[in-house]
Amino acid sequence: MGRWAKISLRLLGVLVVAGLVAVALIPEPQQVDLGEVTRGRLAVAVEEDGKTRIRERYTVSAPLSGRLLRIVLKAGDSVFASSSTLATLEPLDPALLNARELAVAAAQSRSAEAQLLRTGPELEGAILARQNAEAELERLQGLTGHEQISRQKLENAELACQLRREEERSAEFAQEIARYELELARAALMHTLPESDGRDTGFRLRIPSPIDGRVLRIFYQSSTVVPAGTALLEIGDPRDLEVEVDVLSGDAVKILPGARVQFVQWGGGAPLLGRVRLVEPAAFTKVSALGVEEQRVNVIVDLLDPAEDRPTLGDAFRVEAHILIWEGDDVVKLPLGAAFRVGDAWAVFVYDAGVARLRPVQLGHSNGNEAEVLSGLQPGERVVLHPGDSLQDGSAVVPR
Repeated sequence: MGRWAKISLRLLGVLVVAGLVAVALIPEPQQVDLGEVTRGRLAVAVEEDGKTRIRERYTVSAPLSGRLLRIVLKAGDSVFASSSTLATLEPLDPALLNARELAVAAAQSRSAEAQLLRTGPELEGAILARQNAEAELERLQGLTGHEQISRQKLENAELACQLRREEERSAEFAQEIARYELELARAALMHTLPESDGRDTGFRLRIPSPIDGRVLRIFYQSSTVVPAGTALLEIGDPRDLEVEVDVLSGDAVKILPGARVQFVQWGGGAPLLGRVRLVEPAAFTKVSALGVEEQRVNVIVDLLDPAEDRPTLGDAFRVEAHILIWEGDDVVKLPLGAAFRVGDAWAVFVYDAGVARLRPVQLGHSNGNEAEVLSGLQPGERVVLHPGDSLQDGSAVVPR
């Protein structure tokens, strides 16, 4: 073998060894999970636990001092206005026979009359407001076919109409209660003095139910002596529910009256729908499970589903509320797990033919799972999910 042949073989051996070393030193591609940038609907909601409560509850109190006979009703029993007796009082001699008790009963009767007179104008004003709201809603609905109004304006008109109806209903309820209290005050005044024939039955004061509903709580079941004004039992209509949701004050400022609400995990099948009626103007302090003091705000939500769709839902039941604060129907979005901070900005790793490319992006609204992409990405691009610290710009990657 010639000299040049030996040299060539040696050079070839060196090149093979160098190639093997170079191949051994090349890092293996990292396995990564990929997500896709898409276009579609994105909804942002405040998620908190809520508690149902009866919208209009009534506490029945003793109008006079006397002996309360045993209450035979039980919690959950149905009662009917003016036909069900909730409790019966017997006088204590001479508690119901003196001039002071007579004067107090007469004053209560006059106060009840004034209260009933005051509810009349309030109810008339609520009726006029409801009629005006319905007329405005009907006018706007007539323009929808011509596309002359926005969807938001129509929804605001529907919300205003619903609120006016609720105000009218509350005014009617207040008038019914005022009428009941007047009848009760007059009955107490009549029974303050004994009947002329002296029969004991003439001294008994029966307290009727002011509304159709059910007994919620009984404060005094057994016979006992009670002073005037003592709460005896509480009644209400379990079908007429609203939901109280306490949220962080930082989230409360984002919630507006009329916002749509979805209730899940309430024990039934399909989620229940609701609409925010009121965000209370005052916050309160609440200690979290971790012992941290938080400022919370109550958000009151009206249930939109009829009572027939939630027959087993009662007072003070727990529900999970998702209060919608923002939504978009045509939004470029990406999985939030792909984004990370680089200084004060957001960035992602874009998958580009087996290579991870670092790219800054600008994000908008986020719901905890997905985020709105304002700039930096296009629908169809794939991004690395939950990138590790070892991943750098230009790193070789392979889908897991």
